[in-house]
Amino acid sequence: MIRTSAPVEAPAAGAWEELVTTALLGTDRRTPPGGATGRRAPAALLELAAVQTVRRRAGLRAAPAATPPEPAPEDPRPALPAAAARRLTMLLADRPGTAGGGRRGTAPDLMELLPQWLAAANARGYAAPPQTLPALLDAARGRTDLRPAALAFAGPRALWLARLNPDWRFALRAGPGGAAALPGPAEADRIRRLWEEGLFAERVALLAAIREREPAAARDLLAGTWATERAEDRLMFLDSLRDGLGPEDEPFLEQALADRSRNVRATAAELLSALPGSALAARTADRASACVAVDHTLDTPTLAVEAPHECDADMERDGVVAKAPSGRGERSWWLGQLLEAAPLGAWPARLGGRTPREIVALPVADGWQGELHAAWCRAAVRQRDARWARALLGAPAAPGAGGPGAVSLAERARLLGTLGAGERADWVAGFISVHGLSEAFQLLGVCAVPWAAPLGRAVVDALNIARDAGSYPWSFSGVMGLAERCLNPAEASRLDGLLAVPDEARDPSPGAGGYWAEAFQRLVTTLRLRAAMAEELRPADG
Repeated sequence: MIRTSAPVEAPAAGAWEELVTTALLGTDRRTPPGGATGRRAPAALLELAAVQTVRRRAGLRAAPAATPPEPAPEDPRPALPAAAARRLTMLLADRPGTAGGGRRGTAPDLMELLPQWLAAANARGYAAPPQTLPALLDAARGRTDLRPAALAFAGPRALWLARLNPDWRFALRAGPGGAAALPGPAEADRIRRLWEEGLFAERVALLAAIREREPAAARDLLAGTWATERAEDRLMFLDSLRDGLGPEDEPFLEQALADRSRNVRATAAELLSALPGSALAARTADRASACVAVDHTLDTPTLAVEAPHECDADMERDGVVAKAPSGRGERSWWLGQLLEAAPLGAWPARLGGRTPREIVALPVADGWQGELHAAWCRAAVRQRDARWARALLGAPAAPGAGGPGAVSLAERARLLGTLGAGERADWVAGFISVHGLSEAFQLLGVCAVPWAAPLGRAVVDALNIARDAGSYPWSFSGVMGLAERCLNPAEASRLDGLLAVPDEARDPSPGAGGYWAEAFQRLVTTLRLRAAMAEELRPADG
């Protein structure tokens, strides 16, 4: 029981602040409330602080109880196996960072394995354990690349939590997470109301969901409000038509070519150029064919290029941007846009019946080869044309690490994206076998995970060659990090021979052997961890 030398009165406003100030200044310099002085002052100050503490903790006025939130929705998906739930907790508890001195050590980077774990859990249709939802939402808040998979795994309860915590409101705006609350195909009134009254992100998610199941209905929904939408919104909505794009979309896209926004016009033109049978594709093909022809007057058939001399109003309406970027010639700028938009399927008939590979092999007059092939690269990517992509890539062992049209690693990577997963992996494996890893990082990033066996062997062999050559492992840290996440875990046993620290010869890289052994140890440990993660996600009866 607390005793005081005087009856306790109702606390005045600011009483706690007064006590704190007195304590900071000292009772010798400031008299405590109540007037106690001398040796009694410190004890009186502590007594008053104790009383005020009790009042602050318990002296709240009674008020009507707040309305409790609605219960969280049920998640009908099966629960995670216990071992997988424990693994998820470990992955979410990991914090990014490196060991002192820049050395990562041999421990796996758990946060980099979280996306892979989420993808596997989603593929099996598991529900997130309720106790992990806050950490999942925090992880997705900090890493936008995690959001689609994390919110899909968290399910409807993530949206329930997001409405209660402002820090997680991003989940309400995210398409995959918000899709659970979207109206179904038969709920016409709800669809119309959400489309007319919803937030922009909700409308984007709704349009994407409808487009996926019924492309024509999504286009009709967009057309109904097109004239009243803001330019930036029209651009985003128009971009959603990429999925399921077909000839039925042409009339709407042709109307969009007259839009008052240049960006909207450009996007509409890009979509129409991806429809080989569209009127815009035919117009662009005619313009492009007037610029490129086979010159038979020379000893060897040669492609002659004549760039456009002007960009007229019809070209601008069809998506050609008239003003060239700084440092770029206008005529080459117009030519590149025409070639990129022209349907690639028209070139064999216009160039003597030659195949794409034969066309790409033709010499090009007057220094236009780089411009011509670079535009065809962009066209192959836009039109998803694998035949032209193969021709432009060339053989992986070709000098200069690519075909005549692949003028940069970025373009090669985009061309590879048009090929099937197996063909893509074989090409990159051949490239690495001949040219090593110094330029391979960007190409590896487009290969399917886990890497096919030939690609995995090529990467490991190239890493081993680099070690034997005396290179330091951090020169290949990017590739090593990819290998940790993308190598097939079954390759782990094949790497055991690389874990020993080799005898160091007299070379310019002292100590490199120890670093390599550490890097390979981390690689093997990570692969075995990934194998364990996959096993933990298997159903008990599977």
